[in-house]
Amino acid sequence: MSGRDVITLGTASQVPTRKRAHHATLLRFDGHGILLDPGEGTQRQLGAAGLSMSAVHRVCITHAHGDHCLGLPGVLQRAALDEVGHPIDVHYPTAAEPYLQRLRWASAYQDAAEVRLRPCEPGPVDDTPPLAVWAATLSHAIPTLGWRFEQPPGHRLDPERAAAAGVHGPDRAALLREGVLRLAGRTVHLEQVSEPRRGLAVAFVMDTRRCDGALELAADVDLLVIEATFLEPERDLAERAGHLTAAQAARLAADAGARRVVLTHLSQRYPGTAAHRAEARAAVPELDVEVARDLDRFTLPAVR
Repeated sequence: MSGRDVITLGTASQVPTRKRAHHATLLRFDGHGILLDPGEGTQRQLGAAGLSMSAVHRVCITHAHGDHCLGLPGVLQRAALDEVGHPIDVHYPTAAEPYLQRLRWASAYQDAAEVRLRPCEPGPVDDTPPLAVWAATLSHAIPTLGWRFEQPPGHRLDPERAAAAGVHGPDRAALLREGVLRLAGRTVHLEQVSEPRRGLAVAFVMDTRRCDGALELAADVDLLVIEATFLEPERDLAERAGHLTAAQAARLAADAGARRVVLTHLSQRYPGTAAHRAEARAAVPELDVEVARDLDRFTLPAVR
């Protein structure tokens, strides 16, 4: 598995429909797959997307409502059946521990995969390459965490300075990798022939009212995947239930400085996506925003 993209495996909220499976999203980054909030049917949706269980290295769950986690038993049991050879880390709020333990052992099966349950609190979660993971508290009916994934910062070679220093061909990759290169008795340091490069950042914000945690997660991200369960006529209902409207999600994204936005987790009361798209674009006309359908793929933008 390679590439850098987001696949919206399912886009429904509490109730799936004929055209929308329960929510699930897969973030793929340089051979590493992060499965986000696997609702019912996620195992099937992975197959429909042409993906095997070996594509999943990490699972991040925002909270213990069923439409965000009831697909986990099938995912883990399929990983065991397929004898996935790498560990699978499962991150979730500490308060969800009793539910995750039950999901982990929801039925009898031969457990052949290494699954590591990792309850989390807000803050840094894991800095293992290729993406660091951290969490922030969201405002929902039960304890909920949103997730942010960041590529470590690096350097971009300046072609003219590299050539002037005698760095060509394979030496360029070696210099980027090692940070220093010895050529014909000279030492070339990466900082001499490059500029700093920020890493890509992706945020995942589900089931929340507007809150500081959501803004913190979405700050200056290259891609924001965010819930838009309701439309503005149901704004009071959204507030009571701990959700966002499409307009609220768009304004939150714009205020946070997100470059590109994908709306998902749509209520069953809305048969299509056109109304969500129109509402979001009316709220923030300049925003790069799309409304996800099941099995859509969104390529991560290049680093600015």
